[in-house]
Amino acid sequence: MPTPDDSLLALARQRLPHALDTFLTGRAGPAERLAAAARYAAMNGGKRVRPALVYGAARAVGAGPEQADPAAIAVELIHCYSLVHDDLPCMDDDDLRRGLPTCHKAFDEATALLAGDLLQSLAFVALTDSLLPASAIAAQVRVLAEAGAHMAAGQALDLAAEGQGLGVEALEQIHRHKTGALIRAAVALGAIAGGASADQRVALDRFADRLGLAFQVHDDVLDVIGDTARIGKPAGSDEARAKSTYPALLGLQAAQALASRLHDEAVAALAPLGEAAAPLRELADFLVARDH
Repeated sequence: MPTPDDSLLALARQRLPHALDTFLTGRAGPAERLAAAARYAAMNGGKRVRPALVYGAARAVGAGPEQADPAAIAVELIHCYSLVHDDLPCMDDDDLRRGLPTCHKAFDEATALLAGDLLQSLAFVALTDSLLPASAIAAQVRVLAEAGAHMAAGQALDLAAEGQGLGVEALEQIHRHKTGALIRAAVALGAIAGGASADQRVALDRFADRLGLAFQVHDDVLDVIGDTARIGKPAGSDEARAKSTYPALLGLQAAQALASRLHDEAVAALAPLGEAAAPLRELADFLVARDH
């Protein structure tokens, strides 16, 4: 499904490659292979959903992309670190990511592990490069650190649940941590960058909470109906690993209906922000209709 040229995803894809390239240069010191692996993980495409959410939240409260750039870089680095680690043989053991060999396949397991560590650390460096007030930077650092902790917990729960036949509530708990935490963090980072009021933060967090779960439900649906060439990883991999998913628990049509309902709740949460949140609504529409 194409996106308009003026969408948040287009904005993120326009700004992020150069910003990431510039930021990553020289960050691994003399460890050239490590630097190459980190760059491989961060620069090999992707939808750039989380940076787009940073930009969208900032715009919704009246800020421009320049104020949100450091947070957009930071959240993408955390996301890329998590993908490198999730793909490792000791985790999800995946060979493809974004249609390319995963980092440990392109390099080796030890280098991939260290590349993930490097990307995670550099995310916080990116935040401190910001020109925002110190109090705002401190708030962003806390938000991102807490999201990282939730992601680790979510992955641990996910690994422990393989083959266990979870119920819907337990599955939701995993995804609120593993996927939802970083989506909520991305929106919160953008809101902080834009100087959002308390009421605006509440509305944006409600949006992010609902969208994060809708995003994961739709991901589960794509694992059933998606094409490997489009989704960039092997279709059916969840079923092959005996993972609990929304289609497996609810049936495919009910899972699709759940994603649609969660999307509607996310969009409704943006009402207090008015027309300034229109790009976030458009992004939500795309994320629950995408084919990759």
